[in-house]
Amino acid sequence: MSQSRLNEVFLSQRPVLLRTLQRMVSNRSTAEDLLQETYLRVTRALSSRAIDHLEPFVYQTARNLALDHLRSRRIVARTVADDTPQADIDNVVAQATTLEDATHATRMLEGLNESLSKLSPRQQQIFTMSRLNGCSYLEIAEQLGVSASTVQKELKLIMAICIAVAARLDHV
Repeated sequence: MSQSRLNEVFLSQRPVLLRTLQRMVSNRSTAEDLLQETYLRVTRALSSRAIDHLEPFVYQTARNLALDHLRSRRIVARTVADDTPQADIDNVVAQATTLEDATHATRMLEGLNESLSKLSPRQQQIFTMSRLNGCSYLEIAEQLGVSASTVQKELKLIMAICIAVAARLDHV
C-alpha cells in the first residue's frame, strides 16, 4: 500500500469524511483539524505496516480521533465553568474550614507536589497542559509530537498516582 494510494483514497473521501467529522464534533474548524490528524496518523501507520483495507481504516481512524476529542471536551466541560461569568466565580465564598481540614489540604498538596515532581519532564508537561491549561489530548499530542493515545495513557498513570496520594493521606 503506497502513499499515492492513500492520497487517492483520502482525496476521494475527504468531503464525506469532513461532513462525518463535522456532524460528530459540531465544529468545522475542529473537523478540519481532525481530518488533518487522520491523514497524518494513517501516513504513519502505512510507514510501519501494510494496511489491507485502507478506506475503512481511514474512516475508523477519523472516528476514533473525533471520539477522543469529544471525550476530552467532556472532561474540560466538567472541570471548567465556561458559562459562569467570572464575577460570579470571584464572588463564591469558600466554606469556613477547620484547622484539621486546612492541615489535611496542606498535606495533600505537599504529597501531590512531591509525587508530581518525580514524574518525567514530559509527564509533568502533559499534566500541566491537560489539567491546568485545559488542552485536549490532540492538542497535547501535536505539541509534544506523540500520539493522543500516549497522552491518554500518561494521564491515566499520572491520575493513578494522584489518587494513590489522596488514598494514602486519607488513611493517615
